[in-house]
Amino acid sequence: MDKNAAMHIIAHMRSDFPTKFGVPRQSGLAASLTSRIVFEPPFRNPDFLRGIENYSHLWIIWQFSENITAGFSPTVRPPRLGGNKRMGVFATRSPFRPNPIGLSCVRIERVDLHTDKGPVIYVSGADMTDGTPIYDIKPYLPYADAHPDARDDFTSGTPRVRLSVDFPEELRARVPESLVRPLTEVLSEDPRPAYQRDPARIYKMPFSDIEVHFTADGETLRVVDIIKGAPR
Repeated sequence: MDKNAAMHIIAHMRSDFPTKFGVPRQSGLAASLTSRIVFEPPFRNPDFLRGIENYSHLWIIWQFSENITAGFSPTVRPPRLGGNKRMGVFATRSPFRPNPIGLSCVRIERVDLHTDKGPVIYVSGADMTDGTPIYDIKPYLPYADAHPDARDDFTSGTPRVRLSVDFPEELRARVPESLVRPLTEVLSEDPRPAYQRDPARIYKMPFSDIEVHFTADGETLRVVDIIKGAPR
């Protein structure tokens, strides 16, 4: 292997998603979700983060670790189109790619330089499972990275629909207060696979240390049970 092409895992994301099910399909869609970037031992020197307090957002370059053995093809079926239309893989953000690399923009909530695991960056809006390997971190630069006049004929033609979440109070009470809002945001984004739309089906989504059971019919998602102590 070309040593110049070697990539190093510098950190891992610690999030409330033990599995892929429920992870937002893009970063920033569930803005109140908080996660932690925990660095690997060789990168725990606070000097690596010197000056990071000058930025509000970061680009995270990471590995689609759940899809490494899934393979890829020239075309994919994006969930945004209901999974019924094929698009070229390089014209989508599908995780099934020749190189399993993801790119996400997250907001910095705070930085703790001195923990028992070295520096930790607390971020919001991440779209990664717990333990996702991170290859690199770069600051988001508004003057270079924001393009208000950018064209997007693909998603602009398919309106984004957020589901109405029916979350009974007695079930909310089983969820830690700090997780109620981010969980509701995740559910409103419709975590079901694009090809599954059975209104009678009960879906089970692990989230933090609970398991959320829900049904969905039309534009309404209903939480029907919360199981505490779900395994991570």
